[in-house]
Amino acid sequence: MRRREFITLIGVAAAQPFAAVAQQPGVPVIGFLHVAAPAQDAYVVAAFRQGLKELGYTEGQNIAVEYRWAEGQYNRLLPLAADLAGRHATVILAGGGNAPAKAAKTATATTPIVFVSGDDPVRAGLVRSLNHPGGSVTGVAFFNSVLVGKRLALLRELLPSANLIVFLADPHSLQAAQETHDAQQAAQALGLKLQVLEATNAPEIDSVFAKAHELQAQAVLIAADPFLGARRDQIAALAMRYSLPVMGTTQEYAASGTLISYGTSVPEAYRQAGIYVGRILKGEKVADLPVIQPTKFELVINLKTAKTLGINVPLTLQMTADEVIE
Repeated sequence: MRRREFITLIGVAAAQPFAAVAQQPGVPVIGFLHVAAPAQDAYVVAAFRQGLKELGYTEGQNIAVEYRWAEGQYNRLLPLAADLAGRHATVILAGGGNAPAKAAKTATATTPIVFVSGDDPVRAGLVRSLNHPGGSVTGVAFFNSVLVGKRLALLRELLPSANLIVFLADPHSLQAAQETHDAQQAAQALGLKLQVLEATNAPEIDSVFAKAHELQAQAVLIAADPFLGARRDQIAALAMRYSLPVMGTTQEYAASGTLISYGTSVPEAYRQAGIYVGRILKGEKVADLPVIQPTKFELVINLKTAKTLGINVPLTLQMTADEVIE
């Protein structure tokens, strides 16, 4: 079976609720709410299940999971969260940014919520503080806006003659404004011109790359956003079509064919979220579980893409990379 077919099958299976198990007395039901679509993000489900398994919980045996995917439509998050709350989920996992967690928090004031987000949960009002979240919400936070300057610096090192960089953002993302601001400041400090272009659907992503080509941009920097991450295959294909180097936010971008990526490990974040859900199921209080902040960041370079684009990746950069795809 091909890898893509396997991932699609996992995604379809993940979208189906385990109703028979959920109906068994005493079996906890976990609500899984995500802004993206199962076919693109099946790997995060596998990582989440691994975290649960480490605490002794196996889906279909001693727990049930109800999956709800917004498929990039943010306006669907609140009704999906309300549906999970109405089904009396024991815990809700809210993945793909702060928006799913905020929707879940709006839908229920009592159900424990574990988020996986790239934004600041304190600024978003999800928790009181990182060390002492209080209330019913905790999780894993990437703080992606802090990394945008590092990503631009890496692009500068890789493309020293670059002058114009396009920053692709999704305006629907709650962290878009802050990350755009941070990107503009970082670009100014590096002496780069940053052109911000926005996309909220697949055709608009096509238009952004066409515009970047028209502007003769030297590279495209992708914002940290679940919708854009779910479209990474499309982005990689467009990068090849227009011969544009692309900097992604996670390892999955470079694996899909973009030139370079830098960020935290998404699967590891969901594994840690699964562990937190398991600890809550065992009786720990959400308010006592500090927000997890990743300490390791992955630099991945796709040398196959570099060769296709005619880019010579400095040996020093290759040696500092966590992974080099050849």
